[in-house]
Amino acid sequence: MRFRHSSQTRQELETSLKESRRRPHSNIHKGKLILAPEIFQTAGSETNIVISRFSILDNTGSIHIGPWCMIGARARIYTHDHCHQGREPLLAVQEKHGIIWQDKYLGKDVWIHENAIVLYQASILPDGFVLGAGSVLTRNPGPYEIWAGVPARKIGDRRELSPTALDAFFKTPRFCLKEHLQLDELQDSEF
Repeated sequence: MRFRHSSQTRQELETSLKESRRRPHSNIHKGKLILAPEIFQTAGSETNIVISRFSILDNTGSIHIGPWCMIGARARIYTHDHCHQGREPLLAVQEKHGIIWQDKYLGKDVWIHENAIVLYQASILPDGFVLGAGSVLTRNPGPYEIWAGVPARKIGDRRELSPTALDAFFKTPRFCLKEHLQLDELQDSEF
């Protein structure tokens, strides 16, 4: 079986970045978006990453994105934060002092699944890190760790699979509606 590329074309990536990149506090700082050169050096592909156009990349601080990364739909990466201390109205504090910001580094092969949030406090997402769907990351993880939850915590490590184990993984039987409902074929609803 042959699959088409999962990564984006250069045009798809440009479109996604135009829609997902934000600078909510450009009056304080305008960060840069730095794409690693290796993103554009994979034979047979224009790029080797996927950034959903429905994600939000807060570019108040700069963001570095390494090769082979995936940022899912509605995932959000924040590089700024507000002061939430004291009894003075928080908007008054912000008008007087501004916000705080810092840069963000995503290594290679970092996956941030749908609806996950990377808060200001997490500044380095190392190679191989995976953040589960709907999670909220509040601190720096380790390389090749899998985190999930609110707040996110480590739930596992990515481990190496032999070719046989990888093949077995993809051949494992999966739940099938057709078999479960005992149908000859599935019909699409007309809605």
